[in-house]
Amino acid sequence: MINAQRGVRQRPVKKLVVGGCRSGKSRYAEQWVGENFSDMVFVATLKAMNDAEMDQRIALHRQSRGLGWLTVEEPLDLAGVLEKNETGSEVFLVDCLTMWLTNMMMQGFSDEKIQKEVAGLAVTVAALSASVVLVANEVGMGIVPESSLGRRFRDLAGWTNQQMASVCGQVVFVAAGLPLRLKG
Repeated sequence: MINAQRGVRQRPVKKLVVGGCRSGKSRYAEQWVGENFSDMVFVATLKAMNDAEMDQRIALHRQSRGLGWLTVEEPLDLAGVLEKNETGSEVFLVDCLTMWLTNMMMQGFSDEKIQKEVAGLAVTVAALSASVVLVANEVGMGIVPESSLGRRFRDLAGWTNQQMASVCGQVVFVAAGLPLRLKG
């Protein structure tokens, strides 16, 4: 992030943006990054598949970002993508951690393996010389899921968000398109 008044490079920003489905969290994160950076990488944790509805969602997200973004699709190795930073980019926008968690669960990762991956990502985010904005769903504010898989997902998502919030200097909760600063 460049300080426009002084032309001095600022410390990298580590930001977590959480909210419910269709809360406006992705739009907020994209807009914030676009207003503060020029060399931007969008890290998509959802790869395009043969699902017309999901492909439509991906197309809408791409359209909303506009020009100026390099997009990297990575469903599992987020820490690896951030560590490599072969582009030398100023900022990464990772959207979203919740889909990343889903990907690991669908690949049969144990809770211990997922927690290890999350811990590794937290270490990477903390040490990263580039700025990073992480987007995640807040799924623990509703009813207790009926299935054990649903409860496992909710618990792992909550734990993941806590780990990322602990290494991010800024945490924003978005509801009804409105950002509420929780930290920083």
